[in-house]
Amino acid sequence: MGSLLEAKQVSKEYISGTFVKKRNLALKPISFSISDDSPSITAIAGESGSGKTTFARVIAGILDKSSGSLRYKDKDINQMNSEDILNFKKEVQTIFQDPFEVYNPFYKVDHVLTTPIKKFGLAENKSDIDEMIISALQEVGLRPDETLGRYPHQLSGGQRQRIMVARAFLLRPKIIIADEPVSMVDASLRATILEEIKKLKENYNISVVYITHDLTTAYQVADNIIVLYKGQVVEAGDVENVINKPVHPYTQLLTDCIPRPDPDQKWSKTSGDITLESRIINGCNCAFCNQNESVESNRKIYEFNKNQIVSCKKAEKKKICANEDISAYFTKKK
Repeated sequence: MGSLLEAKQVSKEYISGTFVKKRNLALKPISFSISDDSPSITAIAGESGSGKTTFARVIAGILDKSSGSLRYKDKDINQMNSEDILNFKKEVQTIFQDPFEVYNPFYKVDHVLTTPIKKFGLAENKSDIDEMIISALQEVGLRPDETLGRYPHQLSGGQRQRIMVARAFLLRPKIIIADEPVSMVDASLRATILEEIKKLKENYNISVVYITHDLTTAYQVADNIIVLYKGQVVEAGDVENVINKPVHPYTQLLTDCIPRPDPDQKWSKTSGDITLESRIINGCNCAFCNQNESVESNRKIYEFNKNQIVSCKKAEKKKICANEDISAYFTKKK
């Protein structure tokens, strides 16, 4: 089994300030890979500012990494020739949270669909282009006669987002990175869009990296999950284990926010403020931890069980993970 996309200890640091430089490590070193023979949906979860979108943009090649290596089909993306780069852009597609980031309001929506087909030379004539577009729209549950020929503002948010799913599907990518694709649509449409994303994996062997702050949708769509807190992996593994039996206090807090269909169940009261900055510069950077241990000792990741790993003092009696690649502890599903 080989890796289609492989990130080794990638990180992202931002530097601000003119005279006094301030460094902000938005993403701490993380290793992650996507198999080329076992398509999967991996959720990257966390609150705003946790580093999940930064991680997505780094592995998509949109943001330059600060350290580590990123390889696609065993080729370093920083050393690819123009042909390899074009192939990478074709086979690794991104769906953004806000579809208006992609649409030009002066063009009809047809433009956003025809442009990638022409850029990558996927059709020889207009008839073939039209056939590809109609097929892609139908695949995501849209009627071409109600979609094509319109401007973005004439469509609903759900329609605009599904067009972006269709646009990604048009290129028959190997990987789709979906950055909170349902956060700006009505609840009634979320299940539909998530189901369409699942079908891309099941019917076309497309792996998906699903970025979200909502563990409910992560549980619905993903096979595995990575939970980020302040740019660091705190828990990861099989989505069933992590969400139903969370170990790290931060993951527990996120799962406590999931509404339960029980009118007698009260909201849990969690002490601590998840937005606290590190209280001790050389101590644990987790706002839930009261132990003044060194940061390095708290960056260790432990194998809590076969398909669940956690970076927390609560698991220090467990075996330290021998493989730095988080994906090695994921459940492989067909």
